[in-house]
Amino acid sequence: MLCKTTSTRKWRTNLTKQPFKLTKESEEYLEAIYRLQKRKGIAKTTEIARKLNVALGSVTNTIECLERKGLVEHEPYKGVKLTEKGMKEALKVIRKHRLAERLLVDTLKMEWSKVHEAACSLEHAITEEMLPYIERALGYPKKCPHGNPIPSSKGEIIEEKCRPLNSLKAGKIAEIIKITEESSEILRILESYGIKPGKKMHLLEKDLGKGFVKVRVDKECYMLNSRLAAAIWVRGEDDE
Repeated sequence: MLCKTTSTRKWRTNLTKQPFKLTKESEEYLEAIYRLQKRKGIAKTTEIARKLNVALGSVTNTIECLERKGLVEHEPYKGVKLTEKGMKEALKVIRKHRLAERLLVDTLKMEWSKVHEAACSLEHAITEEMLPYIERALGYPKKCPHGNPIPSSKGEIIEEKCRPLNSLKAGKIAEIIKITEESSEILRILESYGIKPGKKMHLLEKDLGKGFVKVRVDKECYMLNSRLAAAIWVRGEDDE
């Protein structure tokens, strides 16, 4: 009897030492909350539902589950924020996602405007053990194809100084640093205009009341609505 009891205790101890594992659904929620919180300071449940294309009731149930695990804090009628633990897990998912995007563009030569959705599926199949090999094969990239920083293996993320295009003064010339909204719809439009990280852009006119800005890229002029302008982050001469 003594031997059986000892064996049971060892088995229970091993269970408690198993690594923290998130479901695919939980990873998607943490990633969505991170992106919304990054842009707006907080993630509203209605915005999470819209971003993930799920019913509001499903969001409420999942948020309650994540809150019990200590990953998020939910303040009724205001929204959801990641806890320190939740932020750590969210950055792991973001790291997988952005390295997956680089893999799809750099190695598999997939179109720049299509990789975000593809990476959303691929990221869940990538394990922590695979990441160092992928990173090494890609030459240790610091940014995803859309210019957003890739978190390090230690969970550190270095944000380059930049700001939304619609906050720039008319007449200024700026360098495109990153595209923060990565839906294929947005990226296809920007790609057709030649708007990508590293390119120079001249803000010719701005009328936020009417919801548009006029820009010049590679000698061509384009009218951008407020959604497009907010997704393009730039570094102007005043930001140096």
